[in-house]
Amino acid sequence: MIVVTGATGGLGGATVEHLLARVPADRIGVSVRDAAKAQHFADRGVRVRQGSYEEPAALRDSFAGAEQVLLVSGNDPAADMVELHRTAIEAAVEAGVRRILYTSQQGAVPGNPYRPSEIHIRTEAMLSDSGVAWTALRNGAYGPLDQVLGPWQWTGEIALPEDGPVPYTDRAEVAEATAAVLAGARSFDGPVTFTAPTAVTFDDLAEAASDLTGRTVKRVVLDDEQWVADQVATGVPEQAARFMLTWYQAARAGYFAEAAPLLAELLGREPRTVTDRLAAQIAT
Repeated sequence: MIVVTGATGGLGGATVEHLLARVPADRIGVSVRDAAKAQHFADRGVRVRQGSYEEPAALRDSFAGAEQVLLVSGNDPAADMVELHRTAIEAAVEAGVRRILYTSQQGAVPGNPYRPSEIHIRTEAMLSDSGVAWTALRNGAYGPLDQVLGPWQWTGEIALPEDGPVPYTDRAEVAEATAAVLAGARSFDGPVTFTAPTAVTFDDLAEAASDLTGRTVKRVVLDDEQWVADQVATGVPEQAARFMLTWYQAARAGYFAEAAPLLAELLGREPRTVTDRLAAQIAT
C-alpha cells in the first residue's frame, strides 16, 4: 500500500489522481485532516483515514499497512514544521513503513537564504537517521505564474526584486512524476531533483511575454527595501514580505539555477517550459 498525506491539497491530491491511473485503488491510502474532504477518493476505493502531523496516534493508524508513505511537507509559518515532520517520520517508522518519501525543495543545502531551506535540510537529516529507506523529492519552484510574476498582463511590467535563473516547474508534472516514483519498480535513495528543463530569469520571462503578446513587457528591478515597503503598503505583513524576499535572494545567489533531467525521464517526455505555461496563461 502507498499512503499519501496532504491529499486534499494541490500537490498531494494531484499525486493521488496519477496513482489511481497506475495502481489499483485498494493499494492507495490517504491521511488527511478532514476525511469528509477526501470523500471523492473514498468513493473510488481509496482508503481514507483522518490524520495530521499534530496527532501521532492518528498518523500511525493512517500509515498502518503501508509499504511507502509520501510526506507532503507542511508550510504553516507559525508552526514548528521540523518537529511536526519529526512526528510524521516517527509515526511512519513505528507503523513499519519500508520507505518514506518527502516533498523537499530544490536547493535545500546549507547557506541557502530562503528560510524554508533550513526546514528541509533538517527534515532530510532526520530521514537519514530514521533507519528507513527514504527519498527526498527536491521540487523546483512550482507556484502559479501569476503568483510568481505579479499582474504583468495589466501593468506591462514584471516589477520585482533582483532575481537569478530558476527552472520554474509545472506542479501537475511534479505530481505525475511523484506518482511514477511511488508506483514504479525503480527506487531512488536520498535526494532527487524535479525541475523544468531550463532555468530562466525575469528578464527572460519579460522577453517571452513580449513575444507572446506582441507588446512590450518591461522587466523592472526593484530595490529590496522598496519592494518590502510596497508590499506592506498593499496590506502584506512585513514579516511575510521579508520571508518572500529571501526567495529572491536565494535565486540571485544561484541556489535554484540548476535544471535536472530526472523529471523528463520519469514523464517520458519533455516537461512544459515556462514559455508553454505563459502561453497557456495568456490564452485563458
